[in-house]
Amino acid sequence: MAHMNMVQALNSAMDIMLERDPRVVILGEDVGYFGGVFRCTDGLQRKYGEHRVLDTPIAEGGIIAAAIGMGVNGLKPVAEIQFADYIYPAFDQIVSELARLRYRTAGDFSAPVTIRTPCGGGIRGGQTHSQSPEGIFTHVCGIKVVMPSNPYDAKGLLISSIEDEDPVVFFEPKRLYNGPFDGDPHKPAVPWSAHPKGAVPEGYYKVSLSKAEVVRRGRDVTILVYGTMVHVAEAAMRLAKVDAEIIDVRALAPLDTDTLCSSVCKTGRCVIVHEATRYSGFGAELAATVQEECFWHLEAPIARVTGWDTPYPHAFEWEYFPGPARIAAALTRVMEDR
Repeated sequence: MAHMNMVQALNSAMDIMLERDPRVVILGEDVGYFGGVFRCTDGLQRKYGEHRVLDTPIAEGGIIAAAIGMGVNGLKPVAEIQFADYIYPAFDQIVSELARLRYRTAGDFSAPVTIRTPCGGGIRGGQTHSQSPEGIFTHVCGIKVVMPSNPYDAKGLLISSIEDEDPVVFFEPKRLYNGPFDGDPHKPAVPWSAHPKGAVPEGYYKVSLSKAEVVRRGRDVTILVYGTMVHVAEAAMRLAKVDAEIIDVRALAPLDTDTLCSSVCKTGRCVIVHEATRYSGFGAELAATVQEECFWHLEAPIARVTGWDTPYPHAFEWEYFPGPARIAAALTRVMEDR
């Protein structure tokens, strides 16, 4: 085992797959010589050459279109969109071409493309470098959507994504790149070497693209969460003094309904947390699923704690960010409902 932060774990996953499978190629803006704006692809072009790790023009639609062509012709492209905020110019290629290819050809063709993109706030990036658009892509049939919360999952999920025969949109919470974060803007991220989830095998392994993880077992209330909010939820639970069961959804599509609902049926209470805006956010789908499957077990209304229904504000980032205090208030509220 090695101690890695998320950047190192992602780099290790791509390194392993480039070495194992000659069909794997990496493409994106500044992923080659520079090693990526967050250094996730650092050193890979020097090791594997410019034909395996390609720098592209600043054209997200072109990046994904090229990746689709590569995938159809037998390669396993890993395309990086530099920030999730920049993925929208490629939306038509993802929705109309990539996600539909297997269906429209009756299975004759597929495009095993992995799209990596950093998401979320907490880095003072303002409205154009802090968005969390994962809910938009879970609505699209034909693609898988994942978001890891720790280095171990990040590496295993990325390897699984690259090996998968269908497209995967792989969201990387940039606030977690260098260590876990409990939502306090005045405290630095904790080094992963000091965190139990920082232990990462140096070799090849996989994590399922369709399974949630029970991060912590508890009896009072279930917190459904993913990405950065997994760590903030742990801080909020201690603040609220409740014995919460924390479920890291991590595989957003397809959704592991069994794990989520088994927990809610046990505790009878549910708080859903995500950083994206509230209206039509992925939490709404989680709430609907819990309501349909767990209604007779619920002891209180389902609560959601999310970002605001506004662009991500630069001046009020930490008010927008669902911090421990807001989550703790929701936990207290659902525990008071009898």
